Amino acid sequence: MDNEFANDALILIAHGSTVNAQSSASARALAETIRDQSIFSEVVCAFKLEEPRIEGVPNLVNSQRVFVVPVTISEGQFTEEIIPFDLGLCAKSESNYSRKSKVRGKELIYCKPVGTHSSMTDVIVAKAVDIVGRHPFPHEPRPSETTLIVVGHGTRQNANSRKAIEDQVELIRARDEYSEVFAAFMEEPPLISDCYELTKARYIVIVPFFISDGLHTVEDIPVLLGEPADRVKERMESNQPTWRNPTERKGKLVWYAKAIGEEPHLPEVVIDRVREAIR
Repeated sequence: MDNEFANDALILIAHGSTVNAQSSASARALAETIRDQSIFSEVVCAFKLEEPRIEGVPNLVNSQRVFVVPVTISEGQFTEEIIPFDLGLCAKSESNYSRKSKVRGKELIYCKPVGTHSSMTDVIVAKAVDIVGRHPFPHEPRPSETTLIVVGHGTRQNANSRKAIEDQVELIRARDEYSEVFAAFMEEPPLISDCYELTKARYIVIVPFFISDGLHTVEDIPVLLGEPADRVKERMESNQPTWRNPTERKGKLVWYAKAIGEEPHLPEVVIDRVREAIR
């Protein structure tokens, strides 16, 4: 790879968490992987709820040109309102901002999030195939007899929050590989807790379209799927998977995959987002 970014800095932005350290682990690991490739002069992370904070960008680096990539799934409230304001790209009351701006004397280039990249469709399908292949009991069902459900957070505060999930559902549905493909959300309908009623299929594979295996994917979603909360906490405390694959619920066998943050090609997605921004 050429060294066109040798004098530039890359800052990965994620939400972070005050209650679950794993929430930021994927972003930090991604930054370390890219840093080891020596593509940029500097690679750091910034967070909304952890240190270092988004408000400190671009003072976190010395480079004069700084690329900022949100390590998030969708173009929602966080990427369209919170991050631009915290970066100093707009006032809190403004909805429009420039993706290329001078901030504190440096050229700041705000890129699109990794979760809306075109490669995510293959990632989700690969996650679904992999989790069933790893746990084929009592036998490995064919995709044609399986319902795939892509789950996300969702929020009523910003309609775009669910768009990335719904776009992926349509793209996967168009492949005509699975019996049915649906979206489900934590905070808006169709709810994750209602997923058993979405399909008549005996087999269900659920892929959480989240970056990290943090509080939502490890604790909240298994409980929403029907796992007793005390059992989930007990498994967490003993460092066991909080969902056993497959688990039978309401007459259906359910496989639950991990989040996408450990996908080996995510560094390539980040670089692609940077290249798109300067095209």
